[in-house]
Amino acid sequence: MKKFVYILLIILFTFSGCQKTPYTQRSQLVLYSYDEEIRLGENAAQEILAKEKRSKDKKKIDMVKRVGDRLSKVTDANYNWEFYVIQKDTLNAFCLPGGKVFVYEGIFKAIKNEDQLATVMSHEIAHALARHGLERMSMGQLTSIGKVAISEAAGLRGNQAFDVAFGIGAQYGIMLPYSRSFEYEADTIGIKLMKKAKYDIDEAVNFWRNMKKAKKTGSPMEFMSTHPTDDNRIANIKSIIKNEKGIDESY
Repeated sequence: MKKFVYILLIILFTFSGCQKTPYTQRSQLVLYSYDEEIRLGENAAQEILAKEKRSKDKKKIDMVKRVGDRLSKVTDANYNWEFYVIQKDTLNAFCLPGGKVFVYEGIFKAIKNEDQLATVMSHEIAHALARHGLERMSMGQLTSIGKVAISEAAGLRGNQAFDVAFGIGAQYGIMLPYSRSFEYEADTIGIKLMKKAKYDIDEAVNFWRNMKKAKKTGSPMEFMSTHPTDDNRIANIKSIIKNEKGIDESY
């Protein structure tokens, strides 16, 4: 299985490096154009709005719009930013490609002020800026190509044991670690956006402590999750904040 993961990594890195993420300047793999990105985001947003109920809580709606407008102005991204509050008691928020941000009412259980809401929204906006969704889709495409190439070369096409080993190797050796790295990267970019928009970046730590308390059950083991554990995330955010406080505002 390790051999399959190693070969797949070679395939992935062969196609990467032509683009850089904003702020962190990481080389990344994205096989989608700007027009495709916008179309994917708009189509997905319409599907979500067709099946989910929008919030009627004016206070929450106004706060999300206010924070979203303030953050989006410092992104320099050519997106048509839109911000929605969904009437569902879920501890969640997300941003689609192209700048469509959705915040669930349930996450306000962990939000005590606008700086903490800015923590949530800057993190999700950062995912869009770094094109993480498209990068994950691109990696999935190349993973499929890599599987076919390796199975053909090894004479294992259609071999069930190979399919299982390759799937496990790709999932736990590449996709999940990359997903966690996307989360850490979004935290880094998000803190930078908060700072640039003149929000209190120390509130990011307080928000994630609130999130940890708000969860009814503990986080899954980090190895088997797309997200870092709460404690690891909090420790990493503390480190990011410490670094940001030592950086001049003109970064």
